Amino acid sequence: MEITAAEFLVSNTDVTKCPSPNMPEFAFIGRSNVGKSSLINMVTQRKNLAKTSSTPGKTQTINHFLINSSWYLVDLPGYGYAAVSKTKKASWSQMIETYLRQRENLFCTFVLIDSRIEPQKNDIEFINWLGKQQIPLALVLTKGDKITQAELGKSKKNIEMRLLKDWEELPPIFITSSEKMRGREEILAFIEKAISQNHH
Repeated sequence: MEITAAEFLVSNTDVTKCPSPNMPEFAFIGRSNVGKSSLINMVTQRKNLAKTSSTPGKTQTINHFLINSSWYLVDLPGYGYAAVSKTKKASWSQMIETYLRQRENLFCTFVLIDSRIEPQKNDIEFINWLGKQQIPLALVLTKGDKITQAELGKSKKNIEMRLLKDWEELPPIFITSSEKMRGREEILAFIEKAISQNHH
């Protein structure tokens, strides 16, 4: 898939105000500092499509981008920010949950995980929650250029072993590096395939 057009459409805290669900949608989510904005910019090859900021956890809204005038890329607020108050965290996760549950055009949620560290408790909880809700997901290991190939393999294995405690079948897992443009082709091919399979 070539990305010929990518534009920011709208930010929302209210799911009902999201663009009408008339096109396939792919969401990206992860814990703070996982490299989500960099990944979105890398996948779309637009330097500043998603705002990268020095303070992780800046995404506090559901952000819709229109890609190739044919599908939406959605940048979701992360989970697991220490710096956010309890009430804010509750309304946030409420917003994310409502979005994930209600968007009938959501084809896949990409859950980003830092390849350099063990999968965190809230990563696993979130992945399992998606599974229970039967929301299609794929995992994206980020920052793959920061560790050796061997460590990367081990990191992937760790996640698989951890998930197999609760899952019968593993979701797709992509290894990425925004610095090295790694994983871009695979993610776009996956999106393209998901769209074509659902369009027939």
